[in-house]
Amino acid sequence: MVPFTFSSAADPAAAARPSAAYLAGGTTMADLMKLNVLTPEEVTFVRPALSAEVTKTDDGLRVGAGCTMAALADHPLVRSNLPAVRHALILAASPQIRNMATVGGNLLQRTRCPYFRHTEYRCNKREPGSGCDAQEEGADRSLMAVLGVSDRCIANYPGDFAVAFAALGGSVKTERPDGGRTIAATDLHRLPGDTPEIETVLRPGELITHLTLPFSPAAANGWYCKIRERSSYAFALASAAVGLELDGDRVKSCHIALGGVGVKPWRSPEAEATLTGKAATDEQFAAAAEAALADADPPKGTEYKVTLAKRTLAYALRRLRDDGPPDDATLFALQHGRDVG
Repeated sequence: MVPFTFSSAADPAAAARPSAAYLAGGTTMADLMKLNVLTPEEVTFVRPALSAEVTKTDDGLRVGAGCTMAALADHPLVRSNLPAVRHALILAASPQIRNMATVGGNLLQRTRCPYFRHTEYRCNKREPGSGCDAQEEGADRSLMAVLGVSDRCIANYPGDFAVAFAALGGSVKTERPDGGRTIAATDLHRLPGDTPEIETVLRPGELITHLTLPFSPAAANGWYCKIRERSSYAFALASAAVGLELDGDRVKSCHIALGGVGVKPWRSPEAEATLTGKAATDEQFAAAAEAALADADPPKGTEYKVTLAKRTLAYALRRLRDDGPPDDATLFALQHGRDVG
């Protein structure tokens, strides 16, 4: 680890300095500093500056960015109104990490691309302009993205909570030395394009202080379906955050986003448009899945993810229509390969 100066901030205004790298839960950042992937000269511990409160607003929840993943998952209003958020949080990482990681920091977790995390490889995200060994012949691309990739970067976004957050139309409130702003969840992360090293629209010194999570009938009937190589402590190969508001046998409104397959949390307005106002049939769900992956451009070795993501989304929609959001026991059983339906 490269030496750095360390300070602590007690309020967001004092913390917001362009030269500082922020540390809250530290579950991603400390790892990357130990690997010399991140080498900040100045680190500011912002946990004391961040609220951890979850409060009810007129149309949803206001969540302090310092709230832990575990605390948000167990909040009564999340359990009753935002099941996809609870599922995404409790299926992520491990209990130890969920008890330490903050929801603000979790939105900004970095890719698990091995070519990014190991400094002996070339990586445009870590060293702009150096190249992308993930796209060289013989590279292991099996966990890379299929949506939003560029010739500079094919790394996928690994998180779960951010996928549900984007699906449900959340937003973040920030603090900066010259004032804060509100950023929609779908606008927070950038496509890699020619500058994969710039992953979000946050500017130097900009600190996420709060999150908003809106309630809606579709959000109350939601599920985060995660497919992975093992049943715990693994990142998604494909996932779907879905919410359905049904009016008889038709879809009145819906929320849809995909994880594990995009360079960012991938909300799909195309899939939502394919379903809204239409019959809630297996065939229509399959059509929505086709629409969600229509722009997929899978690098060699990731083609399986296109099929997997389509099947994951269609399955999540069918099960949600037929059985509603899974309770914790059902979710646990499904994650361990036992269908209780």
